[in-house]
Amino acid sequence: MAHALLQMHDITKSFPGVLALDKVALSVRAGEIHGLVGENGAGKSTIIKVLAGVYKADGGSVAMDGETLGDVNPRTIHAAGVRFIHQELHLVQHFTVTESVFMGQELSGPTGLRRREMTRRAEAFFREALGTELQGSTLIRDLGIAERKLVQIARALIDGAAKLVVFDEPTAPLSSGETKKLFAAIKRLKERGIAMIYVSHYLAEITDICDRVTVLRNGRNVAVFDDILPDSADAMITAMVGRELDALFPSSNHAAAAQMLQVTGLAHEAFSDVSFEVRAGEIVGIAGLIGSGREELVDTLYGLRKPSAGSVVFDGAPRTFKAPRDAVAAGMVLVPRDRRHDGLVLDMTVSDNVNLASLDDISTALIERRKAGAEKAAGVTAQLDIRPPNPAAVARNLSGGNQQKVVLGRWLTRGAKLFILDEPTVGVDVGAKVEIYTLVEQLAADGAAVIVSSSDPAELVGLCDRVLVMLRGEIVAEVQADMLGIDHLVALTTGGQAA
Repeated sequence: MAHALLQMHDITKSFPGVLALDKVALSVRAGEIHGLVGENGAGKSTIIKVLAGVYKADGGSVAMDGETLGDVNPRTIHAAGVRFIHQELHLVQHFTVTESVFMGQELSGPTGLRRREMTRRAEAFFREALGTELQGSTLIRDLGIAERKLVQIARALIDGAAKLVVFDEPTAPLSSGETKKLFAAIKRLKERGIAMIYVSHYLAEITDICDRVTVLRNGRNVAVFDDILPDSADAMITAMVGRELDALFPSSNHAAAAQMLQVTGLAHEAFSDVSFEVRAGEIVGIAGLIGSGREELVDTLYGLRKPSAGSVVFDGAPRTFKAPRDAVAAGMVLVPRDRRHDGLVLDMTVSDNVNLASLDDISTALIERRKAGAEKAAGVTAQLDIRPPNPAAVARNLSGGNQQKVVLGRWLTRGAKLFILDEPTVGVDVGAKVEIYTLVEQLAADGAAVIVSSSDPAELVGLCDRVLVMLRGEIVAEVQADMLGIDHLVALTTGGQAA
């Protein structure tokens, strides 16, 4: 058995009001590919940032090659031989491959940069270490996504000092063919004795490429898999989920009626050939990981992105929404995933935020009737139990759950026919979640159509009537929620189970 190259013991990290890591341990052996998995919020990103020196741990220790690192910061962790391959490429489009590989670590001599030597070394590294041929003179903009990822790897490893490489969701932007090319390169690195941490939501990839796997849940260790078998994904899902639906969700008292939305063959650079329907009085969920196309689909429906193909029929008529205002005018509204930046004007009051979308109702001759606006906002504040119950409160000072209620309240005053809720409870406490779920259920009971796009499988299973599952830009499954369990949904979204 190989020795432990990296040992992280009892790593604890807190943020205001949140214990992100609770005595987490992570041990990676020399020359192994070690998977790190868990749901969103499990602590994966936090422990990687602690290892990178981006976050300073509140407690615990980090050791490389048996030597404890007293001060974990980007410089010391780089000197210890740890490299990071981030999901974002961060490459300059008009640079050559050679310039990108050696950026910040150029070879120079008395007469200046040793360009020929850098090109020779870069091309040799691609050929010998990554098993591919790339010309040093090629521009980054002329490469495919997989080749750009290989350039990113070469840049991290070209100095020959790497002992441990951390891959953070490396295949999110890749097609299946490009993923195979990346996996071939990763396996060649393993043959050279380099250890790797592989962070991914795609469990089919985890079981394919990893030697061992650590599972986190709610900032804690819950399992370590020392033997990875083809059916290990099921056990990993059980460890990741570790919970059942409970009283969070209201009982359904609505029924689907006439068709409200029909999407046919919709396409964008992030998704293709998407078709589905939503009926009035129905809650339809959209599930999918980062890179699945879920967020881009929501934006395209609302007019924030332009589709490359397909058609949309809304409320019985063909529609082309060139901008969100067209969608709003037709009766389709969006509660965005980033409420602070996209949903609210933080320095305005609750009253002003609530009335933003319905100023015509409280205006005469283009002059706002402030008293009428305040009365209208007071009604929404009482209806949604926004706290504090003060329409004059500044939105910035409200909790996340109450900020979300303000955004929802704005659209309630419009009498919308279709509500698109994008990550409706992210960053919201449990009490506010229950209130938001009850409100969503009531919207459907009153006859509105509702789409819930969420990364929380429990939310989708507990709240929705049907769930559409997106994987790598396609809808791969449509399942009635009463026939769907959390572990089943996780398996579908991660590719751990065939649709």
